[in-house]
Amino acid sequence: MSTKLDPMDIYDIRSELSDDEAMVKDTVARYVDDKVIPLMQSAFEQHEFPRHLIQEVAELGLLGSSIDGYDCAGLNSVSYGLICQELERGDSGLRSFVSVQSSLVMFPIYAYGSEEQKQRWLPAMAKGEAIGCFGLTEPHGGSDPSNMKTHAKRDGDDWILNGAKMWITNATIADAAVVWAKTDEGIKGFIVEKDMPGFDTQEIENKFSLRASVTGALFFNNVRIPEANVLPGVSSLKGPLSCLTQARYGITWGVIGAAQACLNEVLAYTQERILFGKPLASTQTIQIRMADMSRRITTAQLLSLRLGRIKDKGQLSPTQVSMAKWNNCRAALDIARDARDILGGAGISAEFVPIRHMLNLESVITYEGTETVHQLVVGKELTGINAFG
Repeated sequence: MSTKLDPMDIYDIRSELSDDEAMVKDTVARYVDDKVIPLMQSAFEQHEFPRHLIQEVAELGLLGSSIDGYDCAGLNSVSYGLICQELERGDSGLRSFVSVQSSLVMFPIYAYGSEEQKQRWLPAMAKGEAIGCFGLTEPHGGSDPSNMKTHAKRDGDDWILNGAKMWITNATIADAAVVWAKTDEGIKGFIVEKDMPGFDTQEIENKFSLRASVTGALFFNNVRIPEANVLPGVSSLKGPLSCLTQARYGITWGVIGAAQACLNEVLAYTQERILFGKPLASTQTIQIRMADMSRRITTAQLLSLRLGRIKDKGQLSPTQVSMAKWNNCRAALDIARDARDILGGAGISAEFVPIRHMLNLESVITYEGTETVHQLVVGKELTGINAFG
């Protein structure tokens, strides 16, 4: 007789993991089950990020986990992906925090920063003692970063920074912001510290998505930045775009966790919900819909695992990340929406996870490149023609 398949892992992706990768997955999964899932309904309803989780994820080695040295775990890319998957199974807000801290703040400091900057910030950020945010998106539009208005000009040994950034995760709790700005020498990254005069933040209220996450705006009014706070290793859009590639990779895994949480919910609900004298799970319509969820999750798992292996070989193309971000976010959002519908009236209650994941995924499918942007990235790769604009 054949062994019964894991409903969350129909293609036995686990068998493709190393012992270390499996241990990472299991450790984070237990943490999410024990400490994250029980409080996320309340956090979402109260529009509050559970800040005590920062120290806990730091102690697990989840911040800057792919960085070697500087008190970071030095894990491979697949392990980082599995971390994102399990965290987002809890909530997209927590995965977003870890993604921003790791891929959008610690990564550019590690890749483009001076040794002094690395020593100052990376160990503190790995331990959760310092929080970072990433300033690229601007109020007038996020899909065209080359049109940014934020700018910096030299003034003696310093730089004077002016402008604004919008939709910034961790904005109001960050000790430092990695901010990208136009200069006469190209696009540069600046480490803007929270107590610098002229630097202000404002939290964005009344969100109906990512409510268990801090989102805000950054404002720069003649902020004086010393040369020591400029990332010396890059002076072009390559800097912020390479950061986004790192973060988007994690997103391709993260949304799988959200989708799994939704499928798991409807599997349990439809076994117990009796209509017309039989469980919902016994109807052809419901089985077909859940089978389709499983198909989409399996496809996403295979894409992300292959992507992680390519990344660990140093052969990753941003187009490959775009395809996976596009496919997996769309699959997860469709699964969450359908799961919400299968639950009927219960589907709009936060006591069941699909509505929360569905609302969160409306942001995840948009940020760090909308679905359309990623489709056009793939289209450009296929045709050699740039159709943006």
